[in-house]
Amino acid sequence: MDIHVNDILELKKEHPCGSRSWLVLRVGMDFKLRCQGCGHELMLPRSKVEKSIKKWICAPEVSAQ
Repeated sequence: MDIHVNDILELKKEHPCGSRSWLVLRVGMDFKLRCQGCGHELMLPRSKVEKSIKKWICAPEVSAQ
């Protein structure tokens, strides 16, 4: 999977706050994610995140002029 910083992931399991949307803050062997509902941040192994993705929304392209 080609996931980048600022992409939004919708995961299968709901966070305790009720949100399923997570913003990607860091990509590598581990992913750092921020909950879009409450702002909680966590780090998870890449394999666990890739298995639990339900929907993937690419970050908007920023064009430099």
